[in-house]
Amino acid sequence: MWSHDRWSIPLPAGHKFPISKYTLLRERVQDRVTVRESDAVPWEWLRAVHDAALLDRIRTGQMTVREQRGLGLPWSDVLVERGRRSVGGTLAAAHRALEHGLGMNLGGGTHHAGRDFARGYCLFNDVAVAVARLRAEGLARRVVVVDCDVHQGDGTAHILGPDADAFTLSLHGARNYPFQRIPSDLDVDLPSGTGDDDYLAALDDALDVALAGAYDVAFYLAGADPWEGDRLGRLALTKPGLRARDELVLTRLREIPTVVVLAGGYAPDPADTVDINAATLDVVLSLS
Repeated sequence: MWSHDRWSIPLPAGHKFPISKYTLLRERVQDRVTVRESDAVPWEWLRAVHDAALLDRIRTGQMTVREQRGLGLPWSDVLVERGRRSVGGTLAAAHRALEHGLGMNLGGGTHHAGRDFARGYCLFNDVAVAVARLRAEGLARRVVVVDCDVHQGDGTAHILGPDADAFTLSLHGARNYPFQRIPSDLDVDLPSGTGDDDYLAALDDALDVALAGAYDVAFYLAGADPWEGDRLGRLALTKPGLRARDELVLTRLREIPTVVVLAGGYAPDPADTVDINAATLDVVLSLS
């Protein structure tokens, strides 16, 4: 397992981004699993995916006011370092998945970062950068992304949508951010208030479509924000329902090396998000 929680970005009091959940999760699980500190990826690896001019503004602190508002996080040196380490954790988990079948980053899932934009708390797109790096290393070509964050994966779709060797599935709330979508290969829009049974049925059907092809590696975004108590979710999954979701996805992906990343989670009490993330880890361990 990999984490980058020690690079904790400074946020104004009352900020909506639950930065504490990462440290709380590491502290919850570190007696059960080895948690490694992820390395920061080199800038040239980011440039394989992201627009060079955007990266220069991020690196030098020249992001515009509009860009920072879209990102939802104030620029800082620590923000940039943390973003690079988040990508590093997903890449390290991908290498482990290719060797052992499953790998997990206790973070990542920054799916709102596109080729030339950083928004929705997402600075760099960790999954897309990991895909590019695995291909550069000759380790994988065909990839499937199963995105179960409650918000549509617009950035991932922006980068991987034109890619004939990638399939992007996003299962998300219909009436939620982002309100201007970039189409995935398969988008499943769920009505507000969707609960466990309807969600799992829709997911199972979507996986039938997504997994019709053959893949070298899979990335699973196990967002905690479809939970019924999430501030930004609008769906109504229970904690057992989210665990059943993880079991369904990871069982269906069992023949494919799979990278698990955590994406969003905005419960009023971060401990609830940590409960959901820790349950995802339980499922990963049960299948490892």
